[in-house]
Amino acid sequence: MVTGVEIAMESARVREKNRQLAVQLRMLGPMKICRDGATLALPGSRKVRALLAYLALAPLPVPRSQLCELLWDAPGDPRGELRWCLSKLRSVLDEEGRRRIATREDTVRLDLSDCLVDALEIARAAGERIETLAPERQRRLLALFDGDFLEGLEIDRSPVFGGWLTAQRRRFRACHAALLEHLARGVGDEEAFGYLDKWLQLAPFDLHAHETLLAALARRGRIREGEEHVASTARLFEAEGLDTAPIRAAWRSARPATLVSVESRGEAGSRNDAVAAAPGRGSIAVMPFADRSTTALARGGAADALAHDVITRLAKLRSLFVIAQGTVFALHERSIGAEEAGRILNVDYVVSGSVRAQGSRLTVTAELAETRSARIIWAETYSHKADDVFLVLDEIGNRIVASVASEIETLERNRAILKPPNSLDAWEACHRGLWHMYRYRKTDNARARHFFQAAVRLDPTFSRAYAGLSFTHYQDAFQGWGKREPEMDKAYEAAAQGIMADDRDPAVHWAMGRALYLRRRFDECERELERSIDLSPSFALGHYNLSFVRSVVGDPRTAIADADHSRHLSPFDPMLFGMLATPAMALVRLGQFEEAAAWAIKAAARPNAFPHIHAIAALSLALAGSLDQARAYAAAARKTAPRYGLAEFFAAFPFDPEGEALFRKGARLIGMA
Repeated sequence: MVTGVEIAMESARVREKNRQLAVQLRMLGPMKICRDGATLALPGSRKVRALLAYLALAPLPVPRSQLCELLWDAPGDPRGELRWCLSKLRSVLDEEGRRRIATREDTVRLDLSDCLVDALEIARAAGERIETLAPERQRRLLALFDGDFLEGLEIDRSPVFGGWLTAQRRRFRACHAALLEHLARGVGDEEAFGYLDKWLQLAPFDLHAHETLLAALARRGRIREGEEHVASTARLFEAEGLDTAPIRAAWRSARPATLVSVESRGEAGSRNDAVAAAPGRGSIAVMPFADRSTTALARGGAADALAHDVITRLAKLRSLFVIAQGTVFALHERSIGAEEAGRILNVDYVVSGSVRAQGSRLTVTAELAETRSARIIWAETYSHKADDVFLVLDEIGNRIVASVASEIETLERNRAILKPPNSLDAWEACHRGLWHMYRYRKTDNARARHFFQAAVRLDPTFSRAYAGLSFTHYQDAFQGWGKREPEMDKAYEAAAQGIMADDRDPAVHWAMGRALYLRRRFDECERELERSIDLSPSFALGHYNLSFVRSVVGDPRTAIADADHSRHLSPFDPMLFGMLATPAMALVRLGQFEEAAAWAIKAAARPNAFPHIHAIAALSLALAGSLDQARAYAAAARKTAPRYGLAEFFAAFPFDPEGEALFRKGARLIGMA
């Protein structure tokens, strides 16, 4: 009874909200505008309606030049036509005392804060994670869909708008599928069948939809229907050249055991064993980038080259299962969008984007979406002067790969920390370890080691987990949290095991480089770190650790360049404090004390900075003449490590004699023994 009252109250709130939002703009289906319940006559011009849709979804004011380029590609007076279109929109949207079209300088924006816009409601829900919403809200959102986005609204000779429209349709179709999926999984079987039918109509090649339907049919004892569904789906998949084995395996798993033949049980058992033995690692597909240039290049141009590079470089990181280029390009040739491709391929994440060459500039957009929730978790735009287009694409490709890997790692870490520890697979245990590792505290380091050890027990071939395990031993030696010699040996041993597990994983060579640094074998250390970068030029931690080693014992100018590059690749890295501190040490060695102090202060401001970082700030500031500020940072170091002094500092940073003399001078100025 309480639930019924809550739903009634919620429905009343929704009705009241709709009364307050007197104007409603519907775009999920044929475009429609309603005011006070009455449907308004829309302008006959398709470009007026297209302009309305584009402005409604634009998060920021849009330059007039961009709107002209969006809808008019022929010579003439596009600005005059834009003014005419805006006047038509004002006649529909504006009311006495309420102007919803705002023009300022050379930009246009819509103020729809007092309007209900169905597409914006869906977009907001996707940003909140559709799967976390209450079922009643999911149902209300589902009711907003009355067809495809801007159904029937295509415009000839407007390629920019056409590309935008296609992207938006794919985006909202993915949100529609995500709503249907989570409702189908969260309700009883009988109610679920209605959602499942719609889900399969929308995404006929989504393996999860077929698995969910077959499981529901098996639970209800509707075996004949299940057999018929498998047969018809197999024909559908075969017609598209897709593998039918996962569908048949799903049905074998769903059917009651008494109905499974001895032969099929044996086959299913071997398949299940194979799946169980495989690590549950994250998977990703990189779709071909769309060419948005005024004169689109033929296939094989810059857009395809960028997608190929991103696929190759993600694969080189070895931390994700990456779908091969041939598969994603084949799906793209069938006009299958990124979100649908992600569902067909049953991957966790999808990367998509566009490339646009205009004049002397090259603009690349890229985004990373979570397949099952249709949530965009990262997006970026890169704009460069295209003196050499392929050199520019090389740089952009590195940045995309580093950002994608970092975002996925962050998401997986945060997801793993919420799960019960005894339920984790190897992939999840490794990311639970990373969550603790990046906190840089002694107790968290011990917890991180526990989860990395669990990961390698679950999957002895998981090289990335060995790298994490090595890092925890490195931290114990570097921070003085354990006995230095035994921890150095364990760091080396874990890194060596990682290399034996996968010699092409850049992370294990990174771990080995750090272990060799502890042993003061600096030449070998640099070779291992360079090897990690050779394997994956996008591996930001490899560039950072080269800068770290070179800031202590190598060329300080090269160290600064390496640190700059690591931050360029991964500007929000968990090790950002180190990427900021290494230039400080290098600049001290170069005698540029004030600049060194500025970098050290930035490093010490990071939330996971530890005593060594505060000490770098203290000594740099002392050399720059800011003695009071230097003493404050020295006190901050001792707050966490009460016995911290020069012995601990030089154990971590074995500078050459000239560098050591400089830091000792700074210590004398503030009485830091």
